[in-house]
Amino acid sequence: MRTLAIDVMSGDLGASECVPGALLALARNPDLHLELVGNPAIIEPLLAKAESPVRARARIVTALDIVPMDELPRSAIRRRKASSMRIAVDRVKEGAASGCVSAGNTGALTAIAHFVLKTVPQVERAPIMSALPAAHGHAYMLDLGANVSATAEQLRQFALMGSIVARDVFGVAEPRVGLLNIGEEDIKGHETVQAAHALIAASGVRYLGFIEGDDIFSGEVDVVVTDGFTGNVALKSMEGLARLITDTLRAEFTRSIGTRVAALVARPVLKRVGATLDPRRYNGACMVGLRGVVVKSHGRADRTAFARAIETALTAAVSDVPGCVARALGAERQGS
Repeated sequence: MRTLAIDVMSGDLGASECVPGALLALARNPDLHLELVGNPAIIEPLLAKAESPVRARARIVTALDIVPMDELPRSAIRRRKASSMRIAVDRVKEGAASGCVSAGNTGALTAIAHFVLKTVPQVERAPIMSALPAAHGHAYMLDLGANVSATAEQLRQFALMGSIVARDVFGVAEPRVGLLNIGEEDIKGHETVQAAHALIAASGVRYLGFIEGDDIFSGEVDVVVTDGFTGNVALKSMEGLARLITDTLRAEFTRSIGTRVAALVARPVLKRVGATLDPRRYNGACMVGLRGVVVKSHGRADRTAFARAIETALTAAVSDVPGCVARALGAERQGS
């Protein structure tokens, strides 16, 4: 049995989607228990229609405050100690939960998680890491928004942690690592990227060098390393493009009787392609390098996407991501 603490009040859609998403995750994972952190008066009615076996594995933890989406990180630490986000992270610190999930303010969640849980030894900043669709299945990209900027040494740490998680958690035998840049040539990029390039090359990971944006999906690399600003812009661009493709295809296939017939013929293929590119399948980004499991869900996640974020946290908890990172970095320190 695993218990996760879920901040069901935060994000753009709040409890109206987070609670049904939690119930969906419970229905799909019989060994999962959830603590739904938030206002009982809002949560309880949303649980009323749940089947008894599912409802029995959901417990409400009261939190009457919420971290606003525009709250500054430092302010969230000082002023939001009774918020659903803070209490969810506290439950991990206390050992009551194996991990937590929130769709709330990324900066606030990053700050609170670092403040409460701390990072494992040798990790300066915990990046956000998530799977993305790629030609060979998945690529794992970090940082996706936890740290707006990163030093060369922090990018080296991101590369090490990304390689460790891809190998020990997701079973990639020898993860190929690429550093995102504006060109593949060694002379390209600003000073930080250039310095990180040298550090990662000497770090012992299977480093392929600089990659460009189109290489994220090519299947040439398994781990994509970048700072949080660039990573978040890239992620949001991918999500926007996926929606554009979906909307364009829907419009074209409903334009006339002929295109509707064509849509019926192509439906099985379109359904498979749509499922592969659906951003909801990849929702849930793990903060790698903390002493506990914290997963950030997209702020606009619907119940399907939020359930996926919870399952990402479950995978991270069962796989012991913090322990994998700590042990691997400890071994690196002893060997240096």
